[in-house]
Amino acid sequence: MKPTPPSRRAVVASLTATAALVLAGCGSESDGAGAAGSVSLGFVNGANTHFHSCLLKAVEQEAEAEGATVYSANSKQDAGTELSNIEDMISRSVDALIVQTVNVDALDGDIAKARAAGIPIYLTSVATSDMSDVLGAAVVDLKKVGGLDAGWIEKDAAGKDVTVGIVAGAPGAASDLLVGGFQAALPANAKVVANQPGMFNPAKAQDVAENMIQAHPDLDYAFVANEEMGLAVRKAFDAAGAEDVKIVTVNGTEDGLAAVEDGRFSATVANSAMTIGRTAVKNAIGLLDDDKSVDKISDIPLVLVTKDNVSEAPQYCPQ
Repeated sequence: MKPTPPSRRAVVASLTATAALVLAGCGSESDGAGAAGSVSLGFVNGANTHFHSCLLKAVEQEAEAEGATVYSANSKQDAGTELSNIEDMISRSVDALIVQTVNVDALDGDIAKARAAGIPIYLTSVATSDMSDVLGAAVVDLKKVGGLDAGWIEKDAAGKDVTVGIVAGAPGAASDLLVGGFQAALPANAKVVANQPGMFNPAKAQDVAENMIQAHPDLDYAFVANEEMGLAVRKAFDAAGAEDVKIVTVNGTEDGLAAVEDGRFSATVANSAMTIGRTAVKNAIGLLDDDKSVDKISDIPLVLVTKDNVSEAPQYCPQ
């Protein structure tokens, strides 16, 4: 392994007194993705949705631009697999880990494992309540995302009593924060009549939506935890003759924006996977090098997108 610059040693040493001994046993970077660079990063992704695919692409492209090596692994929404992936990255002696966690409750074990090995973790999408043992985070305020969708419903309902269904993602991490923020921001005149997980799986979400509209044929609105599921929910509602149910959702993908333009979605909240991935790589490297101009926590911009401002949505996925 190449000698570590003093500033990077300082970061690593602050995490654990045994870091130097662990890092001294570093192996080769020759089997990493991309060209070998002065920094090696492990990226542990959380699932295989469009968001996660775009996030991976952004991490890889930004790492290449920065001259860094990236090793990647996918946890497939399983906390045990996430820890296993982190252990594998530790065995590669990467300089830092970028983690899109499957469940915030799993992070304590992940961080402790990496900290014991002297390898700092940079988080994407979420932050922990105690960031002292974490290198940094590119944070999407998921509660605010849900709140923006709820705010659109409040404005659209204009004080009328309305019913709302929720198609959540997988329990834990992103979905819980999204749904919690949405429910907390709903006005008193909006009653949640159904709340079921779609597991970030369009087929599952379609089944959930079919059952939901059968049980609540007069449903007014649906909040769906990502656009991939939202498109499947739209199909289920339309097939049941419930074209008037208004869907609000999350992401800002190309397909999602097209659905806003043609009216299949009433609103979505754009939180660019490209911006998250690029920010994570750039800031992780800057923080490793003790760059004082880099913030430990970076908030990813959010845009509530409707037909009126669809052209203002940020690019979601790298080309």
